[in-house]
Amino acid sequence: MDVLKNMIRDIPDFPKPGILFKDITPLLANPQGMRLAIQTMAEPFRKMAINHVVGIESRGFMFGPALALELGAGFVPVRKPGKLPFRTNSVSYELEYGVDQLEIHQDAVRHPDRVLIVDDVIATGGTAKATGQLVRELGAELVGFAFLIELSFLKGREKLGNDLVHASLIY
Repeated sequence: MDVLKNMIRDIPDFPKPGILFKDITPLLANPQGMRLAIQTMAEPFRKMAINHVVGIESRGFMFGPALALELGAGFVPVRKPGKLPFRTNSVSYELEYGVDQLEIHQDAVRHPDRVLIVDDVIATGGTAKATGQLVRELGAELVGFAFLIELSFLKGREKLGNDLVHASLIY
């Protein structure tokens, strides 16, 4: 995984002082790096008969479609309010400083679909947990979560309970 880690640069004090931002844009610009990232994110889920990969806005959209193709599945976006054109289900969730909301089309997934949720980073886990709630409310089976990066010191994995959580890189 050092190959992938070497393609991610640290940006100190972004977006605010005291934060060390993990910039994935060099990895995204490198075809071999992107391919390796998708392969490592897909690996634990290859034999799990995934029907849909649900990508969380916005950086989950960078990995979700490629991961869906890798797994032979469809892609479903989960977005901020007002961005999806059809009837939606929504969920509100707490952020460090406030509340946010996510939406999914009501017909995006259903029973007996098997769903993998993807995002670039798991930090505190609130957004991933809320997305899992949306998937379950629609009757689909949540198989697990795939992330490129886990910021383990923020303990986001703990919010996801007993669900399978895979991160290719752990910091």
